[in-house]
Amino acid sequence: MDITEQQFEYWLTKREKENLEFKEAKIQFDYKKMMKYCCAIANEGGGNLIFGVTDKLPRQVVGSNAFQNYNQIKKDLFDTFRLRFEIEEFFYGGKRTLIFSIPSRSTGLPLYYENIPWMRVDESLISMTPDHLKKIFNESQPDFSAQVCENAVIDDLDEIAIHNLRHLWSKKSGNAAMLTIPIMELLQGAELLIDVKLNYGALILLGKKEALGRLLPNAEIIYEYRSSESSISAQQRQDYRIGFLAIYQKLWDLINLRNDIEHVREGLFIRDIPNFNEEVIREALLNAVTHRDYHLQGSVFIRQFPKLLEIENPGGFPTGVTPENILYKQNPRNRRIAEVFQKCGLIERSGQGADKMFRFSIEEAKSLPDYTRSDTYSVNLRLSGGIQDVQFLKFLEKISEEKKIDWTVSDLVLLEYIHQGIKLTPSFHDALYRLINQDIIEVSGRGKGVKYILSKKFYTFLGEKGVYTRRKGLDTGAKKALLIKHIEHYSKAKFDEFNDVIPGLTRDQLKNLLKSLRKEGKIEFLGAHRNGYWVLK
Repeated sequence: MDITEQQFEYWLTKREKENLEFKEAKIQFDYKKMMKYCCAIANEGGGNLIFGVTDKLPRQVVGSNAFQNYNQIKKDLFDTFRLRFEIEEFFYGGKRTLIFSIPSRSTGLPLYYENIPWMRVDESLISMTPDHLKKIFNESQPDFSAQVCENAVIDDLDEIAIHNLRHLWSKKSGNAAMLTIPIMELLQGAELLIDVKLNYGALILLGKKEALGRLLPNAEIIYEYRSSESSISAQQRQDYRIGFLAIYQKLWDLINLRNDIEHVREGLFIRDIPNFNEEVIREALLNAVTHRDYHLQGSVFIRQFPKLLEIENPGGFPTGVTPENILYKQNPRNRRIAEVFQKCGLIERSGQGADKMFRFSIEEAKSLPDYTRSDTYSVNLRLSGGIQDVQFLKFLEKISEEKKIDWTVSDLVLLEYIHQGIKLTPSFHDALYRLINQDIIEVSGRGKGVKYILSKKFYTFLGEKGVYTRRKGLDTGAKKALLIKHIEHYSKAKFDEFNDVIPGLTRDQLKNLLKSLRKEGKIEFLGAHRNGYWVLK
């Protein structure tokens, strides 16, 4: 696992939840209870179980002598759950801790220990409820696009869509025979024909308008253009109920009709950046068709505005995918459709395509793809066309050249999140510590008050040295000096006043500063607890 001290300290500041559990276990810990925790955490998506640390904030590293034979424990875990668990001894302040890295269960398969599928509720371990089990079992429901459509026949397929399938597949594979092989052989090769019967994937990708209207009327894409977000009625509307491969180019052409160009100066040159990047839009459309829930009756909607494009498709995110992990988690709801897109070269793999959308958005100085309006019933993606911060992009290019860095998508999104002040998720840990070590990101504060900012070099590059100082914040000595100065001005001060003196600190952080000043003999507390006040000593 190669745990770093920074990563360990980050864990210490986090609240316990599904993917993180702390246990003191100074002397020992019950073997069966450990197995139950591993089972529960794996059932909840995987995470870390850490021994030798108190579970209440602020946490203390107390050290643990539990499970000295942890290599045997690893073997027991593998034999019991048939998953590979990692266990590592980590010494912090000279005290031994034991860190279990717990993988997620397989899709659709809950784990059991002693015939019970364990889960956690607050501090308790309980058997999974029927609702939880049903949700897990539903993860492995059959691929809708691979299911046979009993009443569909070859004549239900659109000639233009078939033509496009042939040419795309031939170009991607380099096999000219795709252009002329019999239709039945073509469909069998694409796995759209199973035992001489068409599946729903064939209908969604290749179906005629009449066939879709009869057999799958919700396989429809509706395009609307509005001159502003406040417009009630659309200035243009197009309804497409036909196989996607017949219209995939038309959809882009329609969007591109109103795709304004922004001119960005780079030294002596001017770079033209369209509001809507073709690669990003195509990925978003492919995702909508691949991941929508065809059991639901709604249509895919494309809503275009001058500087905003919104794509909404029925059904929430596929199981295990969230707006926070969409860069890394792959679970196409309609795998057969994704595989055909891959054969045609429309997508690189049967995944999300989100990484490409995020990368292009950052490289064109635009806002990140926004999924925040999504819910259980639909995925809503908003793509902003306006140029946001060219200087930030230039800084990334400068650092890339200086340090010979090839930015990963995780790097770029992490830097954008920090730049915009967006809360970081655990999925960024590896990139975060790597960029801290490269002096591209700086750490300010400790414990629950820790925050991450772009390096001093970034603000110097922008000519915003004052902004850097403000975001970096005051060191401990400066904070103490401000508290003392406030007490000097008013002779005495109540605790709540200090929130205004140093805004942004938690109550615990303020208490620690005051305790430190009292220990140094500089201040003292007088009066009862609620009505008392601090004075200089």
